[in-house]
Amino acid sequence: MRYGVIGTGAVGGFYGARLARSGQEVHFLLHRDYEYVCRHGLSVDSCDGSFRLEHPYVYADSAQMPPCDVVLVALKSTNNHMLPRLLPPLLRPGTLVVLIQNGIGVEEDVQQMFPGVALAAGLAFICSAKTEPGRVNHQCYGSINIGNYSCRESDIVERLVDELREAGIEANSVEYSTARWRKAVWNMPFNGMTVALGCQTDELLQHPSTRNLVREQMMEIVHATRAMHIEGVDEDFVEKMIVTTDAMTPYSPSMRLDWDFGRPMELEYIYTRPCRMARDAGCPMPRLEMLEAELRFMEGERGKDKGSSH
Repeated sequence: MRYGVIGTGAVGGFYGARLARSGQEVHFLLHRDYEYVCRHGLSVDSCDGSFRLEHPYVYADSAQMPPCDVVLVALKSTNNHMLPRLLPPLLRPGTLVVLIQNGIGVEEDVQQMFPGVALAAGLAFICSAKTEPGRVNHQCYGSINIGNYSCRESDIVERLVDELREAGIEANSVEYSTARWRKAVWNMPFNGMTVALGCQTDELLQHPSTRNLVREQMMEIVHATRAMHIEGVDEDFVEKMIVTTDAMTPYSPSMRLDWDFGRPMELEYIYTRPCRMARDAGCPMPRLEMLEAELRFMEGERGKDKGSSH
């Protein structure tokens, strides 16, 4: 299939490059490092084996990109307002758009922008960063689950999963709601806590008090999903996430990197929307609501500092 990647960063760059290396036709939209990648290629420094795409198909403007069978959207959700401009040139009848983004509710909002477009969620469990031009640093893990949101042609979803596997990526087709909330079990504690406490994932789990707080936050999500009648999010999964993170390379999640580099944090979909849904279901998540309030305070105070510096 022909692939397009909107958001060639730590995640989109990794999956797109792996697909391209396996022989798929992949077209990458780049921003700041377009000129660099044109000259030097796209490199992936990976725990599973490093490689470089010498001459990938790269573009600075999506209007120059061809229509694709599958579009991987790996933008930060804070940039989804750009999709009405970026996405249409890549669409044709039957195109599957996969939102590899964090949080709850992104598909609902993007579907309102593109009522007739087939959407799926891409739930990536990966430690990856892009902190310099044209180079993805893949530290560990790398699996991705695909949850069908509105695609009526399930064959293209299964073909996507097959081609990801052929590219050496652990991929599965999963139930949408369960997959989104399972991802939240990890995202909601670790993204915000690493920002609020100025640490990495390993430090949170090494200290007994924060390790217990992480578990309590995860359990709030378990109770909320039960109230919403979403299956597959239970105590065993919480323990699996903690054990998996224990084994993980010390890691700064995407929100911590956004904070460190002065970018907006993805608070709406990672915190506000799921917390509201839990309250509406009669099962609020007070620890996670408190964490959201702390993060919004931090972002607001930094905004004041930026304003006073001009």
